[in-house]
Amino acid sequence: MTTQDPDVKVIPSVTFKVAPREDLEKPYRVIIENDDVTPMDFVVLVLRTFFGLTIDQAMGVMLTAHHEGHAHVTTMPYEEAQERVYNAHHAAREAGYPLTFYLEPAE
Repeated sequence: MTTQDPDVKVIPSVTFKVAPREDLEKPYRVIIENDDVTPMDFVVLVLRTFFGLTIDQAMGVMLTAHHEGHAHVTTMPYEEAQERVYNAHHAAREAGYPLTFYLEPAE
């Protein structure tokens, strides 16, 4: 493969981590990070749509993230959490917002 072909796009190196099955079934915490760009109503919509929160729960999570810089959204098995975060990120990017979530193992 050559990079001289205008139809070929070079993608920087990506590192994949292969996790054992038991790690994929362990609970992970979904954390939302505050940013100064994404509108609050969009954040609430994403929390309700992709994480199944009620309006009151979504408002609480959004306000906690707004005031503290991040907030716990929900805890679920890794694969489900990863898929929901991916879908939420995709929707945010499609709308032009930098809304960000990350996962951490539940203790």
